[in-house]
Amino acid sequence: MEVEFSKEEFFLPEIKYEYLDHTADVQLHAWGESLLETFEQCGMAMFGYMTELDYVTVTNCYQIEAKADDVEGLLFHFLDELLFLFSAEPFLICKRLEITKFDMETFEIECRCYGEPFDLDKHPQGTEVKAITYSAMQIVQEPERNHYEVFVIIDI
Repeated sequence: MEVEFSKEEFFLPEIKYEYLDHTADVQLHAWGESLLETFEQCGMAMFGYMTELDYVTVTNCYQIEAKADDVEGLLFHFLDELLFLFSAEPFLICKRLEITKFDMETFEIECRCYGEPFDLDKHPQGTEVKAITYSAMQIVQEPERNHYEVFVIIDI
C-alpha cells in the first residue's frame, strides 16, 4: 500500500551491515542497538546487494506487513515481503526502511519502505536475490548490552 510522507523530515541511518561469503549464496550480517534496528538494517543489506543505494532517490513510500509464529519466522517473512515489493509491481528499491510496529508478543511487523521503482537506466544492477532462506539463520539478542545481530542466507 502506498503512503504519503514528508521529504523534509527524511534522514538515512548509519549503515550497520556487511556481506559474508557463503557457498553459492551470500550471508547478510546486520547489527544494531535494538532488534527493530537490526531487522531494518538486514532489509537494507538485501536492497544494497541488489543495487548501489547511492543511486536510489526517495520518491515513493509503501507499507508492508509481516506476521509469524516466532522471531526467526518474523525475520524471514519480513525479508520475503521486502523481496516481493522489489520483484513485483511497484518494483520498489528501498533507500530506507522504518519499522512502525514491532510486536514481539504477537510477532507482527509493519514497515514503511522509502525508495523508487527500480530502473536499469539509473540503478546499477547488482545480484538478483531469488529467495530468503532459513538455512543457518541466527538471531543474537543481548539486551543487557544493547547488542543485537542477525545472520541470514539469501539465495542468489
